[in-house]
Amino acid sequence: MTDLKIYCFTLNEYLILNKFPSYIQILGLGKTNFNKNYLDEKKGLNINSLNHYYGEATGFYWIWKNELKKMNKKSWLGTCNYRKLWLNKCYNNKQKFSVSSLYSNLLQPNNNIFNNSEAVQVQPIIFKKETVLQQFEKVHGKNIITECADFLDGKLKTDFIKFINSNSLSITFFLTTADIFDEYCNILFPWLEKCYRYCNEINVLNGYNARIPAFLMERFNSFWFSTYIKKLNYLSYARLGNSMLSDNVNKFVNPMKLPFTLRMYPTLHKY
Repeated sequence: MTDLKIYCFTLNEYLILNKFPSYIQILGLGKTNFNKNYLDEKKGLNINSLNHYYGEATGFYWIWKNELKKMNKKSWLGTCNYRKLWLNKCYNNKQKFSVSSLYSNLLQPNNNIFNNSEAVQVQPIIFKKETVLQQFEKVHGKNIITECADFLDGKLKTDFIKFINSNSLSITFFLTTADIFDEYCNILFPWLEKCYRYCNEINVLNGYNARIPAFLMERFNSFWFSTYIKKLNYLSYARLGNSMLSDNVNKFVNPMKLPFTLRMYPTLHKY
């Protein structure tokens, strides 16, 4: 059984969060005053004031500064969020004919993948008609990500430019050991601070683009793990719909435990 702790990020409280497996700890981000059953990034060393811009990266920072010191360096930790949960396998197709519940197919600490990996990412999205760079610039504007790449040094910059000119991208969350997470954060946060300052100077942190540092972190996260982790493996994930998240439903039943609910998953993206 792997020593595993997954931090589930949320901006709000939902009844379903109390029904997640015990190895998942809920970490509240943002301005909400969370109940005592939740971890709260406003307590301890934090950059909560930057959550509007950094998104889930403020949760990474909180774990790094407050939780890592409690862990053995080879303990496994991971992240997910309130509506995106790890599955126990990597699937290429939706399980349309399964009678199983979603809950019984969530990631288990006894999964053999932990014995054969240094880190795990969500199976990547493959862009068929554009690169990671082109997709970013289409949504967020020209030159921002390439200018921010200049804040990286030497091989790190070269490798990142190569990555964004590829067509493979994993979503933000990951599983890894405490020592690797520490190494990652020591590289991520100095760079992200420079990106934030630059974006603020050129006045692009407006509207949807207020979260450009978060979107940059998403690309960097996928890049760093896929480029520098030798023993990297992949799992699928499930994105919970509104009916799963509904407090009205969760007052009476755990919808994840209903039979046939796996058939909606995994969540797959086609571009």
